[in-house]
Amino acid sequence: MLMDLCAQIQRSFDQLYTCHARHSLDELPDSFTITDPHIPGHPIVFASPGFLKLTGYARCEVLGQTAAVFQGPGTSRRSVMEIREAVREERTAQVVLLNYRKDGTPFWMLFRVSPVFSGDGGAVVHFVAVQVPLHKKDGSGVRDFGFGCCRKEVCTDSLSELGRVCSVEQVLERDVIELESEEPCEASEEEMRSAVTAMDNIFSVLTHFSEATGRLVCRKRCSIPDVGLLSTSLIISLGRIKQSFVLTNPHLPDMPIVYASDAFLELTGYGRNEVLGRNCRFLGGTDTDTSTLYLIKESIKAEQPCTVRILNYRKDESSFWNFLHISPVRDASGKVAYFVGVQIEESNKNDDRQCLSPEKRQLSVVGVVKVAVRSLSMSAGSSKS
Repeated sequence: MLMDLCAQIQRSFDQLYTCHARHSLDELPDSFTITDPHIPGHPIVFASPGFLKLTGYARCEVLGQTAAVFQGPGTSRRSVMEIREAVREERTAQVVLLNYRKDGTPFWMLFRVSPVFSGDGGAVVHFVAVQVPLHKKDGSGVRDFGFGCCRKEVCTDSLSELGRVCSVEQVLERDVIELESEEPCEASEEEMRSAVTAMDNIFSVLTHFSEATGRLVCRKRCSIPDVGLLSTSLIISLGRIKQSFVLTNPHLPDMPIVYASDAFLELTGYGRNEVLGRNCRFLGGTDTDTSTLYLIKESIKAEQPCTVRILNYRKDESSFWNFLHISPVRDASGKVAYFVGVQIEESNKNDDRQCLSPEKRQLSVVGVVKVAVRSLSMSAGSSKS
């Protein structure tokens, strides 16, 4: 599983940028991370040297993790929700946030996040997050938010004061409480400019090295997305499902696949870019039963679920019997928004750790997909009202 995640992180960059992108990003002095909403959990796929220095983590400890690793008891839930809402709506957001280093010390920062759009179709491919450490002005001048605990220990020159402190942990604990109880200062104009400049530099690198691969990325949507484009929040929700399935859009010509799970790609041997935008019939072959295809077609036409046993073919042209369940997925208004197809290879029908029957496994996937689509359409409706 770990090797699979590492491979996904590697592909996340290699599919969009040339091999020189990482080196150029490493040369930037700023603290920032890049995340991929298409990988389950929306993990970090790149962390700058500046970010590693700021947080005290090694790169191998950060890649594959989520931003929640750097949060703690003093992190504002409201600020975190603001960030999540921006990710869901695929827009830029900026908040002041309390995060924690590897050694547990908290620090205030200006957090700015922006989506990275594909130049071909306008889908979100990555998110970039810039972290600017905040400084606080007090009577003794400017000091870093979050470094007080270390400085107290070093700058205390009174032996009587040191005698009252039983341990370094007490100094740390007291300073953390003080820091978390403080109202964070607003970011200065200089700090906000630093965040914008850092973001400009990062996008300059990403744009340059994506153009070289022919898969240009943009800071803004370069084209108007068609109705088949899935939102980031739906992609993240669907990414949590471990079964093999695809989502198709019946409102687009030829009912193309608009989402394919990692398990589906593993089952069929195709890459995601080879699947999206195609009708599912490409899985068929010379010995695929036409009467089964007709049954599927009629069920879709009637907007009814169906379950069939069909012979399909992988990319390497090897065949497999597919225990396939297809079901309509309705939005909050009751209209069919998508069709979901759940595949179970017949030779693995009884291979389930929870001892669920193939039918129940398929229905559970359908249920999760329906909840995700309906919840999204309900939240989208409420935000417009």
